[in-house]
Amino acid sequence: MQTLETLDADNLKPMLEALLLVSDDSVPATELARACGAAPGEVSQALAELSAEYSDANRGFQLREVAGGWRLFTHPAFHDQVADYVLSWDARKLSQAALETLAVIAYHQPVTREGVRAIRGVNSDGVIASLREKGLVRETGHEADRGQAVLFGTTRLFLEHFGLKSLRELPPLEDFAPDEESKRFIRERLSGRQMESTLEQASDDIDDERELMGDDFGAEGAGAGEQGQGSGEVTAHE
Repeated sequence: MQTLETLDADNLKPMLEALLLVSDDSVPATELARACGAAPGEVSQALAELSAEYSDANRGFQLREVAGGWRLFTHPAFHDQVADYVLSWDARKLSQAALETLAVIAYHQPVTREGVRAIRGVNSDGVIASLREKGLVRETGHEADRGQAVLFGTTRLFLEHFGLKSLRELPPLEDFAPDEESKRFIRERLSGRQMESTLEQASDDIDDERELMGDDFGAEGAGAGEQGQGSGEVTAHE
């Protein structure tokens, strides 16, 4: 890593861009400073300059300070185009993290964020948000006995993407894994946990919900790309 003596503005800015591109959440300037080996004041100044440069150049992305940190966003002027493009992505282009999260939700729905985290062992909030934007996951309600935690399930678009008539046609869970390492990971996460509800039970729950909701089933999921984007933005990482 470069030291403060050798790190200059020409190197600092592209380094910050690289770090922000792989960040799921907003990152405080102090954390970026540690990663770069630079002084927090220098990093804050470089971030502010980058934000102004992107704005002045009318780039397709923006850098803004939100929630105590910095994060890249797509330009809100292109919200409609970005939303249509994201929702048109083929499911095969999902990342490994997205596939794992989608598998957990599909086989254990309805499930909370904490339920997904318990199985994957990592925070999956950003991935769940991305899956909602793609219309593959939707909110199905709230868990009554755990502080009204949001419950998530799959959508009709999910079935269409994977060529399924219903959840009863879901393949073995490990088929979602792109490689052997991921299959072993899923086996380890699921082993010994009391989250082995059967596929038939999960399917019955969703079928019951479809009967109650009628034609509205899946509509929320199909429009999920519009939720959480009141400002017309999509994070650059997702």
